[in-house]
Amino acid sequence: MLKALVAFLALPGVVAFAAPFALVGGRLPDPQRAVYAGALFFMGGLPLLLWCVGEFYIAGRGTLAPWAPPQYLVVSGPYRFSRNPMYIGVTLILAGWAVLYWSLALMIYLVAVGIAFQLRVLTGEEPGLARSFGPAWESYRVRTKRWLR
Repeated sequence: MLKALVAFLALPGVVAFAAPFALVGGRLPDPQRAVYAGALFFMGGLPLLLWCVGEFYIAGRGTLAPWAPPQYLVVSGPYRFSRNPMYIGVTLILAGWAVLYWSLALMIYLVAVGIAFQLRVLTGEEPGLARSFGPAWESYRVRTKRWLR
């Protein structure tokens, strides 16, 4: 459990929370801005992210961290609909930040992180999953979209 908590704090904790908060200088959002719209993105992204982390821990017997990956291919929960729902959750959270603060810097950060996610999936994760899980990965890859159905 400690490994999962550390992995969560070190990875999505930094990308989805600490970095955006630093980009806005730690200031609070203007309540006259799109607080409700930003909150809607957060309300979609945070539960999805937490659900994914739980699936990695329970179904996969591992964490989201490369140093303690799941021992089993996770195809349950939100992974039935997307091969990368954790990244979708983080992206929704980042969109929430960008809308909440109506910030160009956060929008640029959102786009940069999205590009980084795509590159990581294509060059690192998918080839690694193919090596680790072989035919099970191939079957899952064929029936489940990379991002959304």
